[in-house]
Amino acid sequence: MASKSIQIRKPSRMAGTKMTAAEYDKVQALVDSGLYLNVSDFMRVAVREKLDSIEIIKLRDVDYKTAKKEVLAYYEKFREAYPDEAANDLGIPLETAAKITSELIKEKRLEVIQ
Repeated sequence: MASKSIQIRKPSRMAGTKMTAAEYDKVQALVDSGLYLNVSDFMRVAVREKLDSIEIIKLRDVDYKTAKKEVLAYYEKFREAYPDEAANDLGIPLETAAKITSELIKEKRLEVIQ
């Protein structure tokens, strides 16, 4: 008796999109060159790549004093970083991280590297 492969189907949704004729022609040229099975295959790959490239940052509810301690510890750990990196990694608003970074520079607890 031959064994059969079983695959669980995941629920899917259909999403249509409009594009310019020039965009469609470029996609069709990629399909014609064999890079994609069809236009739908291109669209699925494009959507997956875009979703993989986006990082959703969840902000935490943290008081300013705690955030300042965390930002300072972040810079001590990584030695060099931009305020947006600290904000993203710590889950605090960018404006808060930038304000804290400026304060720490004024307090001479951080320095700007040229």
